[in-house]
Amino acid sequence: MADQSYQSLYRRYRPQRFSEVKGQDHVTRALRNAARDGRVAHAYLFSGPRGTGKTSTARILAKVLNCPNQRDGEPCGTCDSCVQVALGASFDVHELDAASNNGVEAMRDLVARAALGTPGRWKVYIVDEVHMLSTAASNALLKTLEEPPGHVVFVLATTDPQRVIPTIRSRTQHFEFRLLSGAAMTDLVRHVQDDAGLDLPSEAVDLAVRRGSGSARDALSVLDQISAAGTVDDGVAVLDELVQAITERDAGRALVAVAEACDAGWDVQRLAADLVEHLRWGFLATMAPKLVPLTDDARERVDEQARRLGPAALVRSIEVVGQTLVDMRDALDPRATLEVALVRLARPDADHSPAALLERIEGLERRLSSGGPSTPAGGGGPAPPPPSEPDPSASGGAPAAKPSDSGTKAALGAIRQQGRTSGDPAAAPPAPPPAPSPDAGGAPPAATTGPGASQPDRDELVKAWGDTVLSSLKGRPRARFRAGRFVATQDGVATFALPDEIHRSYSEECRVDVEAALRAHFGVPIRLRLVVDDEVADSPSSTAAQTVADDPPDPAELTDAPPGSSSVEARLMQTFPGAREVPGMTAAPPGPER
Repeated sequence: MADQSYQSLYRRYRPQRFSEVKGQDHVTRALRNAARDGRVAHAYLFSGPRGTGKTSTARILAKVLNCPNQRDGEPCGTCDSCVQVALGASFDVHELDAASNNGVEAMRDLVARAALGTPGRWKVYIVDEVHMLSTAASNALLKTLEEPPGHVVFVLATTDPQRVIPTIRSRTQHFEFRLLSGAAMTDLVRHVQDDAGLDLPSEAVDLAVRRGSGSARDALSVLDQISAAGTVDDGVAVLDELVQAITERDAGRALVAVAEACDAGWDVQRLAADLVEHLRWGFLATMAPKLVPLTDDARERVDEQARRLGPAALVRSIEVVGQTLVDMRDALDPRATLEVALVRLARPDADHSPAALLERIEGLERRLSSGGPSTPAGGGGPAPPPPSEPDPSASGGAPAAKPSDSGTKAALGAIRQQGRTSGDPAAAPPAPPPAPSPDAGGAPPAATTGPGASQPDRDELVKAWGDTVLSSLKGRPRARFRAGRFVATQDGVATFALPDEIHRSYSEECRVDVEAALRAHFGVPIRLRLVVDDEVADSPSSTAAQTVADDPPDPAELTDAPPGSSSVEARLMQTFPGAREVPGMTAAPPGPER
């Protein structure tokens, strides 16, 4: 035969003193001071979520008002009045459930009984769920609530204070009860477990705190259920698996987790609701850890998951699964709706919504930032160099020189050298920044000028050519030499390759000007040997006509064609040095004007 004396944990451990009420110090302090100083109001309104101690606090207030041995605003708990109130058999305390007695007749009966005497000093009326009263019943209570008999105190409790009519709220002292914090919930559950002698697994406390969601009564009910079952049936493993699948972009893993949960008896709507709650704990753990009503271990776990997922993906996951919960109500197959939502979360590339695009952009930024050196915590450090450029500090070289202020594009040789250097891991470190040319108004550094200066190698020539020397050239030398590149250096002779023989022959006329510019930059004489570049000789895009077209010569340098020349092609080739006639190309006959 079952033991009829057993009480559930939340009833057995109901607070009996103000000091035993957890997480509501702002309420119990005011009530304890009022009872101690004899300044108790005639009506109170207690509001807040379920299981936060509203009714228990009302009973403690009724105890202390009728206790002859109260100490510092606390009931003694041993006198006959306190014992009767704790047992629910006191004639001084009347509890009414407004959810089932919400009519005007019930309120008239309460008003009629309020004027009657009572054995104790005070008669306390506790009305639960007062927002359920009808408008007529609320109006019937108003006059007595405003001016009750001198020995009557009303305590109204509700979970929805906005539905209580303003005329009732204005006649009461309103105290708002709050959900318990994670630390307070953990302390309460562990105290009850130890005091009751419950031999439960270590994860029982974590589950009770999480399922309680800040409600002490809900947490103790879960603990009671775990005690009866003897094992912890926790769905955190399924939720962790779903979050891990979303983080690793594994849609198949998410679908397998849903299938296993459904095979284990999970309702898909309950699974979606628990997933939203799990993601919300992670969101709060990263933004405001104090708001997470979980144990320290659980908070660290959800915080790690949230940081791996990222803020954009985390917010999008909460929004998508939350909307899926709404869609599942009218869906023919709720499981398919949830599966589609999880695939969208695990594969942002298959989702073209703005939130998905934002998540993909954030992922790219995180990968790029993780590839470079870390910046200071303040965010004021230099940005990491692009992946295609070597880090000067890592290789021990000097910082790369900036492009010339003239806005000239880098030379073809410099571009080719940059591509080869970035792709060759064994390439030499970047050379020191070249000195500005005399034309730019600066003097070369002392280390690279004078009789003792060393000859530059090919890499230094390529760097200086693309950054400074080419932009210092004017007119014809600049137009003819910009298509070439340095290929080698030996004994003070630099080999400079040009696209074809015609271009090389025309460039010989300006070779002395280029050598003078190199000497002015490096401070040492450098001879040029012009050759044909075999790599681009066969490419039509490297012809002299196309190369020179980007930077036409100065009009003052153009010469008139000889008067005896009658061929248009001959005059064009004489006017534009470096041009070449392509065999087989004939001009189309002129057509009619349109």
